[in-house]
Order: sequence, then structure tokens, then C-alpha cells
Amino acid sequence: MTEPANPLIRAAELAALLASDEPPALLDIRWSLGGPPGAEEYAKGHVPGAHYVDLDRELASAPGAAGRHPLPAPGVLQAALRRAGVRADREVVVYDAATSMSAARAWWLLRWAGHDRVRVLDGGLQAWTEAGHPLSLTEPAPEPGDFTVVPGAMPTTDGDGAGAWADGPSRVLLDARAGERYRGETEPVDPRAGHIPGATSAPTSDNVDASGRFLPPADLATRFRALGVREDTEIAVYCGSGVTAAHEALALELAGLRSTLYPGSWSEWSADASRPAATGPDPR
Repeated sequence: MTEPANPLIRAAELAALLASDEPPALLDIRWSLGGPPGAEEYAKGHVPGAHYVDLDRELASAPGAAGRHPLPAPGVLQAALRRAGVRADREVVVYDAATSMSAARAWWLLRWAGHDRVRVLDGGLQAWTEAGHPLSLTEPAPEPGDFTVVPGAMPTTDGDGAGAWADGPSRVLLDARAGERYRGETEPVDPRAGHIPGATSAPTSDNVDASGRFLPPADLATRFRALGVREDTEIAVYCGSGVTAAHEALALELAGLRSTLYPGSWSEWSADASRPAATGPDPR
């Protein structure tokens, strides 16, 4: 395993950076499936200097044949990032409420778009307030950014690729959804229950502790080894719609592992009646 640059930042370090001569662009990515709109939560209080970015409208295209959260059009993503003051030569920090489940989507997209200085606030807004730092009700007016989106810096696969991945030697396909959805016991949002045949259950909830902070890299590496990942394993990840799969990709990177993301995920796969679905605790 190779040791990556740390993609996480702690609240104390973020506070120091925000007070420095070169503060990072700060993006609030609060979102939850079926939860209150993130913009409303942002308006109630956010890290000073943070700019709200809408996951549904700016970090994804409209739902359709490609799933519930297809990758955004490059122009839409670029416009949103520039409005938030994202520059090519400036670090970006992203955060959500606590668990980084939605912030990881922004981290992955920025990396996919070619930005190589992106970090996630570990523990999110909860960690910020627990450390005694203040909140703001003021929406900043940053200078427009200059970042140009160049897609493709992070690898992706499609449905055919994900299906083949599960059958390939020295390959592991990880399903980041909750175990009950993987097993097909419930399916609250997508057309069919179950999982891609051959995929291994790896819920993102097991990447973090009770406070929403990521487990130490050594613990994450142990977790993924138990799921069949070795140093020479090629890894692909998916979830319901490509959001929490990015959290899995982030956890893997913390463990020194790179992965390929299936953006359409189960929402795309399950909508195609020609694709098989497996149920139960076993991959097949």
C-alpha cells in the first residue's frame, strides 16, 4: 500500500488556515437522502466563510437513465465552483454535518475535475462546533474563482464494467450501501432490491466512528483486507446513486488504496430489467 497525502483536515487546522493570509475555498455540502434541504441548514449557521453548494443541482445532473445522481455536466460544476471562489492555485476544504457522506462527493468530484488540493473536514460541522469554533449566518461574497474543470482525473466505470468487475480475477466490487439494502431486505428509493451479483457488502457506516470521524488508516486497511482487498487488488465501488460510494473511495484512499467509482450505481443498474440482481448476505 502507498501512503497518500492526507485528504482530511481537523477543525483546529482549518481554523488556523481560515485566519491565515491564504485561506482555503470552503464549501458547505450538507445533504441527506430525504432530509431537510441543505440550504436551509446552511442558513441556520455555517463555518465562517463557507459557501453552500447544492449536491442535487450542482454536484449532479438531473435523475434519469444514468441514475439518481449522474455526474454533473462539466460546465455546471465549473460554474458552481467558480461562484464559490474555487481557484486552481488555492486549497479547497469541504464539509457536511458530521459523517462526510456528502462532503466526500464534493471531494471526489473536485479530484475527478482535476483539482489536486482538496480536503474534507473530518467530523464536519459537528466537529467544528464541538471544538468551540463559532458559526456564521452571513453568506460570503467571494471573488469569482478561475478553476477549469477537466474531467477524468479519477477513474470511473459504467454498468457493464461494474458487472464484469465482479467476475474479474484480482478484482473486488464493493457495495457501500447499508447491509439491509445490499441483502435486498428493503429498498426505499430504487426500482429493485438486492445487489450486483458478485459484489461484496461494505457499508460506509463502518468507515467512521460514533462521532462521524474516519477510523485511523491502519484500522481502515484492516477492514478492507477482511473484505478481500489485497495490495494487488483492483477495487471498484458503488452505492445507491454514486454519493456514498465516494465516501468509500475516500476511506480506501486513507488506507492507501485507489478505487474506481461506478457513478450510476444501484439506481442505474436496478432500473435496467435486463441486469440481474442478487439477494441475501452472499455476493452471489
